[in-house]
Amino acid sequence: MIDKKIEKYELLTEQIKALTEGETDVIAVMANVCAAIHETMGFFWTGFYRVKDDELVLGPFQGPVACMHIGFGRGVCGSAWKQCQTIVVPDVEQFPGHIACSSLSRSEIVVPLLSDDGIVRAVLDIDSKELNTFDDTDRRYLETICKTIAVQLYGSSSLP
Repeated sequence: MIDKKIEKYELLTEQIKALTEGETDVIAVMANVCAAIHETMGFFWTGFYRVKDDELVLGPFQGPVACMHIGFGRGVCGSAWKQCQTIVVPDVEQFPGHIACSSLSRSEIVVPLLSDDGIVRAVLDIDSKELNTFDDTDRRYLETICKTIAVQLYGSSSLP
């Protein structure tokens, strides 16, 4: 029997491929991807931060208002950017330097989008109101989704 979460992610992954196929506008792709993830999975906050110069700048998102600028290495998003890898945080209160855009956020996952030269171009940031929301299933599927759109937008062929 397939786990309900896996079943949702399988359908979501196919939906995102169909939804974004052939589109090269970064904002359009990010907007529909975060809307699809947010609607399907029911997360508290789902969105992208784009690398611009030496900071992450808020991109398309679904959910309450968010921080607009995040420095390199700061918080979960800036740390995922600096480390070029996905970070799963079961309890944001336990993450050193966590940036609380909302006091309702309790757990978080951040997945980088890389270009083919290994440069982080953006991060997908997802927050939950519950502790321990994100697991290896979320990580695997969200990395697959990010890889798919990174290939499309930036020519990336792999995640770290």
